[in-house]
Amino acid sequence: MFTTRPTLQGTFGMVSSTHWLASQSAMAVLENGGNAFDAAVAGAFVLHVVEPHLNGPAGEVPILLAPAGGEVRVLCGQGVAPAGATVAHYRGLGLDLVPGTGPLAAAVPGAFDAWLLLLRDHGTKSLDDVLAYAIGYAEHGHAPVEKVGATVAAVRRLLETEWTSSAALYLPEGRAPRPGALLRNPALAATWKRLLAESAGAGGREARIDAAREVWRSGFIAEALVRQSRRPTMDTSGTRHTGTLTESDLAGWTATYESPVSYDWNGWTVCKAGPWSQGPALLQQLALLPPDLPAYGSADYVHLLIEGCKLAMADREAWYGDAAEVPLAELLSDDYNAGRRALVGAKASWELRPGSPGGRSPRLPAREYARVESGFDPLGAGEPTVAEFPGEADVSADGTTRGDTCHLDVVDRWGNMIAATPSGGWLQSNPVVPELGFPLGTRLQMAWLDEGLPNSLTPGRRPRTTLTPSLALRDGVPVLAFGTPGGDQQDQWQLHFLLAATLRAPVRGGLDLQGAIDAPNWHNDSFPSSFHPRGRRPGSVTVESRTDADVIEELRRRGHDVTVGPAWSEGRLCAVARDPETGVLSAAANPRGMQGYAVGR
Repeated sequence: MFTTRPTLQGTFGMVSSTHWLASQSAMAVLENGGNAFDAAVAGAFVLHVVEPHLNGPAGEVPILLAPAGGEVRVLCGQGVAPAGATVAHYRGLGLDLVPGTGPLAAAVPGAFDAWLLLLRDHGTKSLDDVLAYAIGYAEHGHAPVEKVGATVAAVRRLLETEWTSSAALYLPEGRAPRPGALLRNPALAATWKRLLAESAGAGGREARIDAAREVWRSGFIAEALVRQSRRPTMDTSGTRHTGTLTESDLAGWTATYESPVSYDWNGWTVCKAGPWSQGPALLQQLALLPPDLPAYGSADYVHLLIEGCKLAMADREAWYGDAAEVPLAELLSDDYNAGRRALVGAKASWELRPGSPGGRSPRLPAREYARVESGFDPLGAGEPTVAEFPGEADVSADGTTRGDTCHLDVVDRWGNMIAATPSGGWLQSNPVVPELGFPLGTRLQMAWLDEGLPNSLTPGRRPRTTLTPSLALRDGVPVLAFGTPGGDQQDQWQLHFLLAATLRAPVRGGLDLQGAIDAPNWHNDSFPSSFHPRGRRPGSVTVESRTDADVIEELRRRGHDVTVGPAWSEGRLCAVARDPETGVLSAAANPRGMQGYAVGR
């Protein structure tokens, strides 16, 4: 089939990410003798510089890693709610939702510590080596993509009137960043240089990395982050609030390793992060598939996947979170999913239908979800779902902002493999900390201000995140790493990619990664959004205009509320693979948005 680019193949190393500078920086580390984990860390810090509207060092990242010959692990870079972030505190401020922006929405930052822990335990390069690329782009500048400038232009009024430290960085001389003109972040470059200087006397490679982690947790970086949290800041509530982050919150948290959740399907074992993420929703969608699938791309096929997604995401709403025991074994069991599968009928369901695993009664937040019947913006409120939306972020008159996410996959010649989805700490999430050159994140907006829910705001617990990278194995051997930005849509787009990559004819003897990424995609918003103000659009389906007209018509006949989006608007996937029999590596990247690239040889 026609694809926008070839699926790359080689034997040395492959990288795929949402920005070409990150991909090439990671590849440069591989060329310099580093492994996949060294490369991923270097690429991640470059993403902080070149996609500041999509992620930052004080955001978060779940990482799935597969060391050659070792077991797949999850490295959790999702920080917890601070000790003072209680439901009572937020309710006492007159809030019924965590604001979508500002310091009240800030969890303990997680991304930085996760990347350094990965480098210490699985990398081979020094901290200086992997930070050099990000420091160079921050200090000397890079040519920003159009969406950086469009994001800044969209939040210009907020930056100029309220978040003046951000205006100083992103509106120099009153102008938003523009393509072809270098964008610099000297404060960020100075932060990393000082970090390196203060950790330089620590001794060996691992000790140096731990010293840098300590500077983040209790040194000058921690002090600046706490000062920023205590500054009254305008947020989506229309009021200035201070945050709850303290010195002890930062000092007491570290990234952690855990086992993945997995599901066996059609000869593949798919690994995801636990139910503190939305990752198991992909596994539930696989578990809901019947033994015989309809023809790929047919109306029957698309209808089946949409309806299965609705059931899985309803269970996400009722059962996933870090604040309660999650009945994951039941949610993935054959008996449970056979009963759930029977709910899929010939017509589209417009209801939110969580199940009762083990006979338990589901509980949803005690609020009426915003129900939009017409004039619906398919981007929703929160991470956007359409790549071609100007700027991939927006701010409304009331200060409501949207941001998105990045993704990065690497596989090296030794067989090490990694998938990571960095996000949060967007330039439109919180004011830039002037001493540091980056803002706090806003992931607490995903937690509910209702007591007793799996995802209730709870000190020391992780808010349930939408970030959800994937690793897939055959016969116990890692073969495929993939993921996408897109908020609530991530595990919809990833399911469609996985099925396309594994069910269709191979190319050049391997998985057709690029064809699976390029194939027309779709999503639905029938379940509550994870982002402020938590709306939903029952019965919705948004498809790319490249979708067959007969399929669109049949979906409408079946009761789906179909929105036809631009031809290249759904999904922003990255993927790398390794054939364990031949050692051949492959990679592909999303053409939507004209930003993601795969490189390798």
